[in-house]
Amino acid sequence: MYCSYFASQGVQFLVAGDGVTALRVMQTACPDAIVMDLSLPRLDGWETTRQLKQNPRTAHIPILACTGHAFGPAVEHALDAGCDAYVVKPCLPAEVLRQIRALLARPDIRRA
Repeated sequence: MYCSYFASQGVQFLVAGDGVTALRVMQTACPDAIVMDLSLPRLDGWETTRQLKQNPRTAHIPILACTGHAFGPAVEHALDAGCDAYVVKPCLPAEVLRQIRALLARPDIRRA
């Protein structure tokens, strides 16, 4: 659903189905932003985010956590891992895109 909406809005994107693949893709890609599901297989989104934020080549890329983890300390853990913002699923694709644009407009977000 998100991919179809992003494509209809002219947004280019890459998709990785798990954290290991995401880290592999990021060895060559340098997107403007990352939408991170925290419940990824093989390597969860929290650890994937930590590794991306520890890598000097990818540390500057803003990460939006998009997940169904709405209760407990999930938000705090996502922010501690390095996510720059957080949206709870289900959420409309337009809201995700709005959040990405808001992240990219923030003065504290560094651009490469």
